[in-house]
Amino acid sequence: MKLLESYDNTEIYERPGDIPLYNLLSPPMSRDDYLIKENVRERAIMQIDIDPSLILDVNKRNRIFQEEILKILLEGFPELSDSKIDSIAKMIVEEMVGYGRLNPLLEDEYLEEIMVMGANSPVYVYHKKFSACETNVVFNSSTEVENIAEKIARDVQRRIDRSSPILDARLPDGSRVNITIPPISLDGVSVTIRKFNRDPISIIDLINYGTISTHLAAFIWICIDGLGFSPNNIIVAGGTASGKTATLNALMVFVPKMERIITIEDTAELYLQHKNKVRLETRPPNIEGRGEVQMDELLKNALRMRPDRIIVGEVRGPEASTLFTAMNTGHDGSMGTLHANTAHDVLIRLTSPPMNVPDSMIPALDLVIMQQKHFDRTRGIIRRVSEVSELTIGEAGGIQENSVFTWNPKTDKILATGIPSRTQFKLEGAAKNLGTDFTSELVSRREFLEGLIAENVRRFDEIQSRVSEYIGRRNVR
Repeated sequence: MKLLESYDNTEIYERPGDIPLYNLLSPPMSRDDYLIKENVRERAIMQIDIDPSLILDVNKRNRIFQEEILKILLEGFPELSDSKIDSIAKMIVEEMVGYGRLNPLLEDEYLEEIMVMGANSPVYVYHKKFSACETNVVFNSSTEVENIAEKIARDVQRRIDRSSPILDARLPDGSRVNITIPPISLDGVSVTIRKFNRDPISIIDLINYGTISTHLAAFIWICIDGLGFSPNNIIVAGGTASGKTATLNALMVFVPKMERIITIEDTAELYLQHKNKVRLETRPPNIEGRGEVQMDELLKNALRMRPDRIIVGEVRGPEASTLFTAMNTGHDGSMGTLHANTAHDVLIRLTSPPMNVPDSMIPALDLVIMQQKHFDRTRGIIRRVSEVSELTIGEAGGIQENSVFTWNPKTDKILATGIPSRTQFKLEGAAKNLGTDFTSELVSRREFLEGLIAENVRRFDEIQSRVSEYIGRRNVR
């Protein structure tokens, strides 16, 4: 096997005809070290009178338990070296308040997803650079996996048992977790963790990845802020793992800092730097089947909270009709994601059960940004904005799709179609009110983004600060 890359305690190997091997290097442990670890762990369980579920901050929880375990180690085994003490303490913390064998994977910033498929099967991961990989991490017993599943359930204050065999929740660090257990999971307990990105993908990252062009990013920027006059309503649509939530999150940098944002999600994933924000999250029913709070209820409540922007994490039910009612009654600049493979699929899903948005309300949606995941022979998995479309009422009635930008897979470029755009026409009027014209503003913003790329400005907060400065300069022209 050819070594592709190594970092920290990880090696990744190429395997011809198979997916790469993610090899996690475990620190060497003698039998004496193992016996010490077990001895200290037993003492820690008896002596540490702290309920970890009450400490929601994961880093703080780990730090508190590590300090307590270090005291026990230093008292009972003062002859051990500092490095050995630190190594054993870390292992005990992982077993007591962490997720055991999964902890090193959770700490790897290059991993996007971790997939456990029961005992005696390798854990699989999705790597930012090497895509799907098989790891050398294997749970030797179903009890070990069950213990992790139960620990996760306790951390999120939910239950997972035969009467409630599915758990979908957000971990304290923001990662999204899905657990299934028998009888619905035939091969044992499955755990899937979509890791929270502490350094979220920014619009500059998307440009550098080739997901979006500077020209299109500048166009969408104008659409989002509406030149201070007419913010557009936008849905980012795509298939599973196409990156639609990451793209929506990256576009949030173009929402003016002073605006009040209400986000509504099943599992909170959006990352906002705005100060005036309220994040709402749905809640499943409790053990007695009561207390459920659905997305439509949260959306109706959000309308009473004087929002400048309403952002729906994923539109998929009756909340769609409420959202479109809001769009049609003056709540401009609403945004969200939707699971669909084409702009036409977006239209069908919106107007069909359970969404049931009336045809007459559809034109309130200004833009549909389609994103797709593709396999490239040389680059592996790539994500691209494949189309930007408008949904309008045609001259003969009915809704028609109008492609404003399309992606060419052969050239790997997304370009304007040149077809007259209702959105652009509306924004051209706003540009005149500012004493400029749409084309000049588009060029200026594209050059601004290219300047950020040249300066390697890519962090969300830095970009937002620079965008605010740009808008401030424009407003005093």
